[in-house]
Formats: sequence, structure tokens, C-alpha cells
Amino acid sequence: MDIVSLLLQAGNLMITGMVGVFVFLSILIFAVKNLAKLAGPELSNNTSNQAASKSSTGVSSAHIAAITAAIAQYRTKK
Repeated sequence: MDIVSLLLQAGNLMITGMVGVFVFLSILIFAVKNLAKLAGPELSNNTSNQAASKSSTGVSSAHIAAITAAIAQYRTKK
């Protein structure tokens, strides 16, 4: 075998592989975008409601005081 034919075969194999990966990733992106359109509004409503309920409640001052006292006690033991 000649070096030129080996290089041509390697180039052909490389281009075939790159085209295959490109096609696979394009199909994957297309599928994910379509699935996001189908499930997007449902998921975004649930997560926004959960985030709003967590941010409105916050952390109570009793918990903050207990955490601060525990940190202060830990620092004095060192």
C-alpha cells in the first residue's frame, strides 16, 4: 500500500466519522428542543411556584440565632 492511499483512506474515515457525529448531535438537539417545548410550560410553572414559596418563607430568626451561637461556640473551642 502506498502512503497516499493510506492518507486518503484515513481522511475518508475521519470525514465519515465527523459527519456521523454531526448528524447524531443535530438529531439530539432537535429532539431535546421539541421535548422542551412539550414539557416546558409545565416544568417552568412548578419550579417558579416552589422558588416563590421558599423565598417568601425565608429562615426564621431562631434558626439564625442558633447557627450563630453554634459557630461562636465552635470558634472558642479552637
